[in-house]
Amino acid sequence: MKDLTPDRSTLDPIELASRDEIQSLQLSRMHWSLCHAYDNVGMYKKRFDEAGVHPNDLKTLSDISKFPFTQKTDLRDHYPFGLFAVPREQILRIHASSGTTGKATVVGYTKNDVNMWANLVARSMRASGTRPGDLVNIVYGYGLFTGGLGAHYGAERLGCSVVPVSGGMTERQVTLIKDFRPSTIMVTPSYMLNILEQFNKMGLDPKDTSLEVAIFGAEPWTNSMREEIENAFDMHAVDIYGLSEILGPGVANECVETKDGLHIWEDHFYPEIINPDSGEPVEDGEMGELVFTTLTKEAFPMVRYRTRDLTRILPGTARSMRRMEKVTGRSDDMIILRGVNVFPTQVEELVLENESLAPYFQIEVSKDGPMDKMKVLVESTPQATGGENPGTSLQQRIKDTIGISVIVDVGAPGSVERSQGKARRVIDLRAKD
Repeated sequence: MKDLTPDRSTLDPIELASRDEIQSLQLSRMHWSLCHAYDNVGMYKKRFDEAGVHPNDLKTLSDISKFPFTQKTDLRDHYPFGLFAVPREQILRIHASSGTTGKATVVGYTKNDVNMWANLVARSMRASGTRPGDLVNIVYGYGLFTGGLGAHYGAERLGCSVVPVSGGMTERQVTLIKDFRPSTIMVTPSYMLNILEQFNKMGLDPKDTSLEVAIFGAEPWTNSMREEIENAFDMHAVDIYGLSEILGPGVANECVETKDGLHIWEDHFYPEIINPDSGEPVEDGEMGELVFTTLTKEAFPMVRYRTRDLTRILPGTARSMRRMEKVTGRSDDMIILRGVNVFPTQVEELVLENESLAPYFQIEVSKDGPMDKMKVLVESTPQATGGENPGTSLQQRIKDTIGISVIVDVGAPGSVERSQGKARRVIDLRAKD
């Protein structure tokens, strides 16, 4: 793979600033953001008053722990525009989730917000190894979601040629990669596996493509998945992090020269890690739930938003800003099976290590009388031979490493549901109360 380390002279000065400079900027911006939320969003004024805190009580960065949390339910309770901090007429862009699990969550951006977003995605892409003038295929969904348009604006801001492909129509994806010769692709990792499969179906060698870097976002993925895709395409695969409530893609990004976790753009977002059960902050380096406070957002400030993503904060390496370890699980994706906590990414790693299994899986959770049971749906590779049953092998590995007994159903190649965007990893068939 080509060395894509960006020239230090091209970085934003704040990326290389001292910790003291970064923290001083954070404190002044945090005070502004708390005042902005308190003065302009009814929910925050009520919450702060009930908690007996005022923005002026913020004297140090750690004082943020005195302020109440914000959760996704708050967005649904104030649907559609109840958390906007500026008049609707000043909102340049409105995004929303699909609302498949209830009311959609709606977020808004002012002109300044969109400008900041474009700058941070451009910074993220530069950290990934993308350069001005590169051709970029954006395969994230457009529509109401934040992914496609956020990536699009950032790529244009960096000075790239942008191909707004969006998701689906996998054969066309391969054709465009072959004909347009992009150097960067922005896509979910599960859908990149579909693209890889299509290359193989069409008898094309993925190593012969022009792709140098894939920027993966929108879902947890493992280093095993990174290895699988990097080896297949002979390109770098890096992680970008974002979430609609804070900022689509562009909150944090891996640096291509280190790939050791995602540097958080701390000039715009203040991270905390809390114990997900108690809500109490934990020290840097300890695992817990990631919480963000926005420092510069005008339309939609968020104070101590609970992301449900599980990670830890580490010191900076390639940049001065701190890193978050790669998110491989969410507290709300966790399956509790007979008292054992299971994350889909744990299963993914074990599927990927078995050469007789394709890199696709789904987990079905159901009831067997009063007991929960879990079935893992996988498929064999076209090259699989008639040796040891890969299902038995996977079953034993899950028992040995995760500590649970599961059923493994090995289907024919192509039998497991394919992602057209975010992968649907878990199907919960248990009756809901």
